[in-house]
Amino acid sequence: RFEDNDTAIILAERIWKNEIVGFLHGRSEIGPRALCHRSILANPTRADMKDHINAKVKHRESFRPFAPVVTAEKQFTYFSLIQESPYMLLAAQVKKEYASKLPAITHVDGSARVQAVSNKSDPFVHRILMEFERLSGFPVLLNTSFNDCGEPIVETPDDAIRTFLTTEIDTLVMENYIISKKDLPH
Repeated sequence: RFEDNDTAIILAERIWKNEIVGFLHGRSEIGPRALCHRSILANPTRADMKDHINAKVKHRESFRPFAPVVTAEKQFTYFSLIQESPYMLLAAQVKKEYASKLPAITHVDGSARVQAVSNKSDPFVHRILMEFERLSGFPVLLNTSFNDCGEPIVETPDDAIRTFLTTEIDTLVMENYIISKKDLPH
């Protein structure tokens, strides 16, 4: 178990090292998108991350895209948005100078369904994004719902553990507890 600041640092470091993270934090969300309370988070800069998650974690078709979560203050830097996008409901073009640098969240048509997080709206997720920016140069993460194909989104710690153990998610974060498969006995 770690304090919020340490959890954010460890999580950003693991994602930067290309670990895939199952993330259960705070209250469950309602609506059509996973907004980082029941999410799988990964490195958006790794070109093969989309294919890896589709094949080994989500077990779904290879063409299925993933969305970015970005700090609210940088949403207009990376994406051609005309208004703020806090709920991953708006699709915008990834700006040309960043599409090749953020390939895991850039769809084949150059678009992305953006979720922007401010320090006010979700301080913990914002802190993770800031820590990832410190390492990578980008306050952006790949974000997808925390579930396997054909399964509902995880709701409870039991659901999270089951999905963690039956997919190739590397690290599970539940609140401020961090569990890594590399630390588990085989």
